[in-house]
Amino acid sequence: MKNNKFINNIICADTLEFLPQIESNSIDVVLTDPPYFLDKLDNNWDYEEVSSQSNQYTIKSLPAGMKFNREQGKKFYTWYLKISEEIFRILKPGGFFFSFSSPRLYHRMASAIDDAGFEIRDAFMWLYTQNQVKAMGVDHFIKKMNIDEEAKEKIRVKLNGWKTPQIKSCFEPIAMAQKPTDKTYLNNMLKHEVGLFNTNIRIGDNMYPANVFTIDSINELIDRAFLLPKPTKKEKGEYNDHKTVKPLAVCEYLINLSAFSKNAVVLDPFVGSGTTAVAAKKLGKNYIGIDANEKYVKISEKRLEEINEKPDLFRGAINGEKQEKKSLQVQLQIA
Repeated sequence: MKNNKFINNIICADTLEFLPQIESNSIDVVLTDPPYFLDKLDNNWDYEEVSSQSNQYTIKSLPAGMKFNREQGKKFYTWYLKISEEIFRILKPGGFFFSFSSPRLYHRMASAIDDAGFEIRDAFMWLYTQNQVKAMGVDHFIKKMNIDEEAKEKIRVKLNGWKTPQIKSCFEPIAMAQKPTDKTYLNNMLKHEVGLFNTNIRIGDNMYPANVFTIDSINELIDRAFLLPKPTKKEKGEYNDHKTVKPLAVCEYLINLSAFSKNAVVLDPFVGSGTTAVAAKKLGKNYIGIDANEKYVKISEKRLEEINEKPDLFRGAINGEKQEKKSLQVQLQIA
């Protein structure tokens, strides 16, 4: 098999250049958080420049979210369409593609995935409460006005609380797409061992799989339905300085829902610090990770080395002793 030398490895390479080496119709699940960096490059979206950025939060001292340019999104769409077309080729019929996005860019990402041939099945909504407020006041501009201080103060009072139109972002969308199945779902599962969701997986208070989840305790009602385990510092690795590490429980939840075969291969073409690969390994699945940043490749490899070789069957979407027992039964079924 062409992929054997890649399976259970993290490859340091440019994703678009490397993907053609992966065999067609060979991957069960693709789970990734691609670089989109809307706020990081002074409106000039360029993949190579994006990959080398170290300061990911400001541009020329302006907060993230202050710069807008339509060309940014168009360039991202063109690039991600090429990525999505390769992912479409390498996924098995019925295989799943989960792609993290941002509220501002989701329409571009979903359109690229759709135009590559996928069926957009749904979108997950990851709720959170801790995030940077991006709105900016106009006092800086009032100071530069060529009027006296008394007039400036009147404007400040009049516009008190009025800021640029960026609200606090409290959710992250995740596109859920599927490669068309080979005939019926049943035929596809029997032939390719992928294409259906494991609805035995539960989150919160034994909630049926839903397109909403959170790792932050919000209130009793939401927690009972949608709460996943919060990541720990140990889980991330104290040496891990990646700026956007995804919670392990989120990746485990999505893999548990979609990866049926005990030999399933989960691909992350922008693996970053390796959370997707860590989740796959802990669940007893195969993985392939790709990243152009050598530093993050080394972090991913270190995190993977630290995992106990025995898959952790009790992590992720299940809470409580009663549900842990059910989780074990579920994992044995899908293994």
